[in-house]
Amino acid sequence: MFQEFTETKSLPRACTAPLLNRLHAWPRMLLLPLILWFLCLGVTGSSLPSEQTVARYGPQAQRLYRDWQTMLNTAGSSDTQRLKDVNDFFNRRINYAENSQVWRQEDYWATPLETFGKGMADCKGFVIGKYVSLRLLGVSPDKIRLTYVKARIGGPNSNITQAHMVLAYYPSPTVEPLLLDNLISSIQPASQRPDLIPVFSFNMESIWVAGTQNNNVSRLTRWKQLLDKLKTEGFSF
Repeated sequence: MFQEFTETKSLPRACTAPLLNRLHAWPRMLLLPLILWFLCLGVTGSSLPSEQTVARYGPQAQRLYRDWQTMLNTAGSSDTQRLKDVNDFFNRRINYAENSQVWRQEDYWATPLETFGKGMADCKGFVIGKYVSLRLLGVSPDKIRLTYVKARIGGPNSNITQAHMVLAYYPSPTVEPLLLDNLISSIQPASQRPDLIPVFSFNMESIWVAGTQNNNVSRLTRWKQLLDKLKTEGFSF
């Protein structure tokens, strides 16, 4: 059942010495968050939207964005802890709602800023927010995939399913992945989620269908449009 889940497969300086020399004169309480912020950017070689861009999404977006920045800056150093920190943040701070309620359309792919502005998201919004967060934290793109599944509803013997999306983390290409899901708070191995039937998965480089990998990810129009929106907002990873 989980074949699709298991098949296939010196950092830049945060700031210059003169800047650090000037920072040494700052009070400790102001210095530490700033150093953490620079380290986050330096380690991942990434960039984030400006405060001006965030402000366009409203006060709620600004509050959640700052809390999200704090989470990124204080996240653990191991992939395991980063997965937990990111999963907990979105599952606790974002409410679930269907696209029809949030965006008045059936299939909308929201950026994290758009999700922060609404404070709500469907399963795709949760997965996109977690994917972007983990990439910004430096988790290898080869290890994380957005994964469409059929979620069984009504118990283990039910034949009723609905479309759903989770984020899959692969410690290595042939190892059973861990699944980050907005439906449950814990991160579990795929074998412990018999209620999920994998359909296909993808990331920025490839698509996996029935265990077969191909690089024609550009055919996923919604995904391409989302990546363009992220770039326009100022995300880079």
